[in-house]
Amino acid sequence: MTAERGGGSGGAEEAIELLRALIREGCVNDGTPASGQEIRSVRVLQRFLADVIALEHVEAHVLESAPGRASLIVRVHGTDPAAPALGLLGHLDVVPVDPDGWTRNPFGGELIDGEIWGRGAVDMLYLTAAFACVLREVALAPTPPRGDLVLLAVADEEAGSSLGMHWLVREHSEIVRVTEALSESGGMRMGRHVAIEVAEKGSAGRRLVVQGKPGHASIPFGATSAAYRMGEVLQRLEEVMPAAQLGELWNAFVDARIDDPALAERLRDPVRLDAALPQLGGIAGYAHAVSRITISPTVVRAGSVHNVIPGSASIDLDIRTLPGTSDDEVDELLVAVLGPIADQVEIRHLHGWAATGSSPHTPLFASIMRAIAEVADAPTVPIMAAGGSDARVLRELGIPAYGFGLLAPGWSYERYREGVHGNDERIDVTSVELSMAALRRIVADRIG
Repeated sequence: MTAERGGGSGGAEEAIELLRALIREGCVNDGTPASGQEIRSVRVLQRFLADVIALEHVEAHVLESAPGRASLIVRVHGTDPAAPALGLLGHLDVVPVDPDGWTRNPFGGELIDGEIWGRGAVDMLYLTAAFACVLREVALAPTPPRGDLVLLAVADEEAGSSLGMHWLVREHSEIVRVTEALSESGGMRMGRHVAIEVAEKGSAGRRLVVQGKPGHASIPFGATSAAYRMGEVLQRLEEVMPAAQLGELWNAFVDARIDDPALAERLRDPVRLDAALPQLGGIAGYAHAVSRITISPTVVRAGSVHNVIPGSASIDLDIRTLPGTSDDEVDELLVAVLGPIADQVEIRHLHGWAATGSSPHTPLFASIMRAIAEVADAPTVPIMAAGGSDARVLRELGIPAYGFGLLAPGWSYERYREGVHGNDERIDVTSVELSMAALRRIVADRIG
């Protein structure tokens, strides 16, 4: 009987209690350098792994990129230098909450009717806890592993990783050295398939700036409000949609998720795809996002006081790019979208990164597929994530990294996305058990 069908504890009790403890630390990252304070969760993990850290073949480091912005790296050394060094990459920070939107304490870590409630339960503390538990099991086993197993419990993922993985690979490259890795954004169900993230879109933030002629608001004649011109920009952004560009993962997504042959045929046609999106229900947003570059206006600025007509205005764009898209191509796309008003708009570059991906034809991905088949009796489908994760930092170094997880039946992609950054975030015990069972098989296969 598989673990999915069995419904037993699956040896996940420690992971569940560790998850609850991590939630209670409330390491909220609002993007400011002093927020997060992941050192609190690092201390929780240090206490949990105290007997492991004392072992001769285990190496542990607490690394702070700024006061309180700590990451914990624990390496169980293997016996074969030629064997893989498998990284288990989990972040410790969580996004802010609106307590009024929650029916339970978002930092209570309550276990109610088989579900653990709290900010970060899905994104991604349940996996961070599972990673720590499996590393502990490997470290305490009577026989050391063949390859290294490395827990990377890191800071600052939710704000772009500059105080987390980016800093770690730049300042402590040898300590965080791995040859392959598992991280977040996998395990949701796509039909009967289990989705594993092998790629994620890039980010190409832009600020569009327009100029007007300022004046006193009581005498508007002769002045030209930059706010009006920004209104024209917003109208163009709303009316003009980037065309679909179907990459190599698109057909796998359609095959896994769409049962209707006629609908599947329309989705494979870039010309007919957009008209078919409304028929996809809750998965339409994902399908739209991964089939094109997306442009989302997020911050609009014009003026500072009510009685002055603004002479300049700006709008920030969150632009998510497909693999192979260059910065020049993003700027060319914006010029095309703006059309006749493009020469009136200055395009400034904000922070960004390229789309990244790992091949689904590596030994690690093969291990993931075998583990999911054994535990869940389900095939695996490789997908691209619309958002970002720390896995991209490793992929940029040429290291294969995959978004892992094995969520319970019923955890569709839509349900997963509702839990990530949403109100009443929670994970069920069965999903923790299944993920633990699959993770143990992968670790044994790769470095056991």
